[in-house]
Amino acid sequence: MLDFTALFEPVIESMGYELVGVEFVGSEHNGVLRVYIDKPGGVTIDDCAEASHQLSALLDVEDPIGHRYSLEVSSPGLDRPLFKLDDYRRFVGLRAKIKLAVPMQGRRNFTGQLRGVEDDRVLIEVDNELYELPWPDIARAHLVDQV
Repeated sequence: MLDFTALFEPVIESMGYELVGVEFVGSEHNGVLRVYIDKPGGVTIDDCAEASHQLSALLDVEDPIGHRYSLEVSSPGLDRPLFKLDDYRRFVGLRAKIKLAVPMQGRRNFTGQLRGVEDDRVLIEVDNELYELPWPDIARAHLVDQV
């Protein structure tokens, strides 16, 4: 499938937003293309609608998905998803939940405080123990308990 980040980033940035990330969930026949955007002070419903309109037009031209899908544009919210290595650097000190695609030390789920990035490993402290999670093995991650 197409690299949606590369396709969407110029459009979203030209509108004054940050492209937080893109994910496609669902089946091959009917899915949801989720696009998370942000800006200083947060995004509004009108911001999401404007971005959705622009991305819909782009998707109509490019036609990268050969089946039914829905487009959702939203704020990353309080449980902000983490898509890029820079996200793990940016949110050092905050709590995150990370799920690995491949188990490490007998576990896939790690919830704790982000401690940074070294090379291609994400550092997270869980119950006073530091884990170095390989970036390529992270299936999904998001911030937790951010109020």
